[in-house]
This record gives sequence, structure tokens and C-alpha cells, in this order.
Amino acid sequence: MGFWAPLVLSHSRRQGVVRLRLRDLQEAFQRKGSVPLGLATVLQDLLRRGELQRESDFMASVDSSWISWGVGVFLLKPLKWTLSNMLGDNKVPAEEVLVAMELLKEKAEEVYRLYQNSPLSSHPVVALSELSTLCAGSCPDERTFYLVLLQLQKEKRVTVLEQNGEKIVKFARGPHAKVSPVNDVDVGVYQLMQSEQLLSRKVESLSQEAERCKEEARRACRAGKKQLALRSLKAKQRTEKRIEALHAKLDTVQGILDRIYASQTDQMVFNAYQAGVGALKLSMKDVTVEKAESLVDQIQELCDTQDEVSQTLAGGVTNGLDFDSEELEKELDILLQDTTKEPLDLPETPPETFYTNSVPNPRISDAELEAELEKLSLSEGGLVPSSKSPKRQLEPTL
Repeated sequence: MGFWAPLVLSHSRRQGVVRLRLRDLQEAFQRKGSVPLGLATVLQDLLRRGELQRESDFMASVDSSWISWGVGVFLLKPLKWTLSNMLGDNKVPAEEVLVAMELLKEKAEEVYRLYQNSPLSSHPVVALSELSTLCAGSCPDERTFYLVLLQLQKEKRVTVLEQNGEKIVKFARGPHAKVSPVNDVDVGVYQLMQSEQLLSRKVESLSQEAERCKEEARRACRAGKKQLALRSLKAKQRTEKRIEALHAKLDTVQGILDRIYASQTDQMVFNAYQAGVGALKLSMKDVTVEKAESLVDQIQELCDTQDEVSQTLAGGVTNGLDFDSEELEKELDILLQDTTKEPLDLPETPPETFYTNSVPNPRISDAELEAELEKLSLSEGGLVPSSKSPKRQLEPTL
């Protein structure tokens, strides 16, 4: 169950459909001539959890009186009840149409964004036929398109009205706003928009007719048929006059529509200003000039007190003695000058210098050197002349 339920929904999402039947799923998941036996149980579980809903039940939960094929619902319900009684409540008929609610909501959001990004969004009222043409790429068939409109209608984002045999759809102004019922102003604006489109198409058709008359006059001149060319030129002039008259009417209609759009914008700005003023009044309910001045005075007083405390703590404790820093600096300068004039009092050199055993004493007398040299000469057994000594002269040994 945990495997097949997401697989059924993901398959429908890839196909871009919101309506599914048991027979279609069996054909889609058929492998080597065999179909999964538990698909009916999976659909029944999805119905129980509300992820799927019977198309007839969904249409009955929303006002679908404007749908031309809504009569099929009343024919389908008795048939559904009959099949349910014959097969049991736990069985899903293979031909019964089910609606994936999650996919339907996604498709409804897609259609709403498509309308908001189209030129039709200049006015909240649009013809159902124009909206159907706009959504042809998103909704694969008419029934899916109607189901999407019913979902938007259930979400209070659109409302549908039939006016003079033509169905019109009104959208909510914002993505989170609720749609209001169609009023006389909406109908009047819609009629003006239809008149504008009709006049534009008529002007385009007459322009093509004038061009055709001009081409006929040119061919008649080439053939030497002067009278025929004159008749064609007269027809061209009459057509151009009609075009000018239609242009004047079209300009008037477009001017009225522009004023209506401007007034709607002004109304939105006025409502925004009004909401802003109300919010500002509410936020400044307890704020007055006197309270603000008193608060500023208290803040300044506290700041002054803090500065005094900081200065007091920075002064430190002097034990009752107040020293003048300038006098201390002068006295220090005098002491520095006296020390530069006096000679340095260095310690005396010690009378004897102590050396380590590894380093010989460099201060040896000449007599000691003579004696050391005499010892070396005697040890070698030869006569070695020595330098003159103030005391004695060494003699050779026998």
C-alpha cells in the first residue's frame, strides 16, 4: 500500500491529468499481459483518506449549475449507487472517474498564475471562452478545465456568472483575497471590453476591405477599365470613412476603460492610505508630545548622572593629598638635568680575578716563566739557552 499509493499519484502527475479511472491505471501498469490485482484496494484506501474523491461527489459539493454538462452528474449518481449496491461499498467500478485532490489543487494554482501573468488580468472579469483558450496548454480537456474552475470557486478565488447566454468569470484581485460577487459595475466593464474587441475586429476587417478595393482599382487601371477603377476607389473612400467613424467610437470606449482602470487604481490607493492611517493611529494611541518631551528629559538627566558618576570613579582615591601634575613634571625635568651633568659612579675593579680551572691565568710574572722554561730544558737533557734574566742565568747541566 505504501508503494502503490504514491506511484498512482506520481503517474497521474507525469501525465498532467487530475482525473483517473481504475481501468486506465490497470492498462498503464500492465506488465507482460498481467495487471496488479491490488489497484482497486489502493484506490479505495485513497478514497477513504480523502486523497481521491469521486468526480460526482466533488461536483455536488460545489455550485456547478453553470456547467453545461452538469446534468451528467444527476445521471451518474443513481448509476453509481446502483453499482455500489451490486458490487459492495468496498469496490471501485473500473469506469468510475476519480479526482486526485492534490493534483487538482496544483492545477488550479497553475491556472490562476497563468491568468495573473496574462493581458486578461487587466480586469477581473473575463469571458469563459477566452479563459478556456488561455488554459488550453494546462488543461488537456474541457472536463479538467471545469474541474479546475470548480476548485478555484471552492477556494473563493473565482465566481462564474451567466450573462445573456454567455458565461463570464470573475477572479479575486490578489492571491490571498476572496472574490466578491459579480455586480453591475463588473458587467458594465465587461460589456465595454467586449465592445472594444468587437470594434477592433471590425476596424481590422474594414482595413482589409479598403486594401482590397485599392488593389482592384489598380488592376482595373492596368486593364484600361477606367469606370471600374473609379467605382473601386469610391468604395475604398466609403470604407475609409467607416473606419474613421469606428476609430472615433473605439477611442471613446478605450478612454472610458482607461478612466475605469484609473479609478480602480485610485480606489486601491485610497484603501491602502485608509488602512495606513488606521494603523498609525492605533500605534500612536498612547503617544503625545508632552510624554515624548518628558521621556527625553528623563533620558538627558540619566545621561548627566552617568557622566558625573564616571568622572568621580575615574578620579580615584588621593588619601587627602592633592598633587599638582605640573609641579611634578617640572621637578622630574630638574632631576633629569642633574643626572646628565654628574659623572657616572662606576664600581672599582676587583684586585684579583677568579678564573676557572680550564682557563690558565694570564697574569704570570717573568720569573715564573723563566723557571718553567728551565724545567723544560732539564727534562729534555740538553742545553737550551735561555733569555736573560735580571736575577740569574741558567747553566748547562753535566
